[in-house]
Amino acid sequence: MVAALRRALPSDRVRDGRTELSLYRRDASHMEGTAIAVCFPTSTEEVRACVEAAVRHDTPFVARGAGTGLAGGAVPPEGAVVISTMKMTRILGVDPVNRRAWVQPGVLNLDLSREVARHGLHFAPDPSSQQTCSIGGNVANNAGGPHCLSEGVTAAHIMALEVVLPDGQVALLGGEDPEPAGYDLRGAFVGSEGMLGIATAICVRLTPDPLAVCTMLFDFDAVVDGAATVSAVIAAGIVPAAMEMMDQLCLRAVEAYIGAGLPVDAAVALLVEVVGLADGVAADTERITAIARDHGVRGVRIAADDVERALLWKGRKSAFGAIARIKPNYYLHDTVVPRRVLPAVLDQVYEITARHELLVLNVFHAGDGNLHPLIVYDAREPGVMDRVRAAGEEIVRVSVAAGGVLSGEHGIGLEKRDLMPLMFSAVDLAAQATLRAAFDPAGLANPGKVLPSPARCADVAAVPEGAWI
Repeated sequence: MVAALRRALPSDRVRDGRTELSLYRRDASHMEGTAIAVCFPTSTEEVRACVEAAVRHDTPFVARGAGTGLAGGAVPPEGAVVISTMKMTRILGVDPVNRRAWVQPGVLNLDLSREVARHGLHFAPDPSSQQTCSIGGNVANNAGGPHCLSEGVTAAHIMALEVVLPDGQVALLGGEDPEPAGYDLRGAFVGSEGMLGIATAICVRLTPDPLAVCTMLFDFDAVVDGAATVSAVIAAGIVPAAMEMMDQLCLRAVEAYIGAGLPVDAAVALLVEVVGLADGVAADTERITAIARDHGVRGVRIAADDVERALLWKGRKSAFGAIARIKPNYYLHDTVVPRRVLPAVLDQVYEITARHELLVLNVFHAGDGNLHPLIVYDAREPGVMDRVRAAGEEIVRVSVAAGGVLSGEHGIGLEKRDLMPLMFSAVDLAAQATLRAAFDPAGLANPGKVLPSPARCADVAAVPEGAWI
């Protein structure tokens, strides 16, 4: 297998040394795998050659971007080839008039926005990892970010994809036309976590920069008051660009890290941003502030300029790094629950982690109910991982029971694969397995991810007649 890869690529771009393989055994999750080789193609043809070599040797393969995924999606299955796209970093073309760009999958999220900033445009999905995550990874996991409340997740910003299918064929999914003819294979591919092939060129939709922006920070004595404010703002017909919440432990960790003047004595802080025309932004700011006051807000801070605005956002996006001041490791879920049950679910999160003798920081996209409980721990402590995993599973079960879903933006990967039956019936899972098999009959593209083992193609035959209707 390794020899075949070295015939396909220059030998220095195929690595199988122990050190290199150890670096690629995991992503940003706590799970690990074992690869037999890591290769670094730079073009569609080289990706195709790597896939064809894997297929000839009946070897599983997994695409990997920057490795910032949190659900184990890029963890290599046993004996797999890792195909890294991180040398595919070219911006192939920018069309500012039609607001689109073609990029290779290894382009970093923030680098794309920086490149098109001179045209007054940006790429709207903005995960907390946007300085390091790649566009290809955003596509794989259908990533979101704080501003997905108003702008939507990655799927809303991808027009077309050039992909190497799992048999080595190259196909174009979607197109630059607003409504391409045929099935929405682009929509099927975005969020498929590497199971349907490898994207080698991506046509992204670019978003105009807002004319006016206002960023506000509200703090409350009770989590329930902050959550009620979020619901009341949406109920008033206002859809801010972002609505983010940080609980007290998170505020304290972040403030010690960046010194932004955050209200560390508050139970929770709510970061709200509105964008648009200047008059509309001023009116929304006034209305949102009034709603917060009606719900017992303690303090109101409105960013005076871009510098203060950037500082507040740095506080929000530094949360994951700041926890290292508390303990060296963290485990993060991203379930989504209806806004109306946010306080109740958060109470259960605190109860679950306390019962397992663990610390939790809550920092999340409050506007759409996307929770991000950060369980912090020290992996060197004997038995702690068992407690962390048990608490994590309970949080997922509580969220789904409250009318929520397994994941908002991080994907299913390995982490939530065996919890899929909480949301989907056997028929649902068989349908998903059938779609996967249409792209990958041999099952070599990132096997063992997303779908639990009973939902394999062979099980489709067992589905009762008429069950698809």
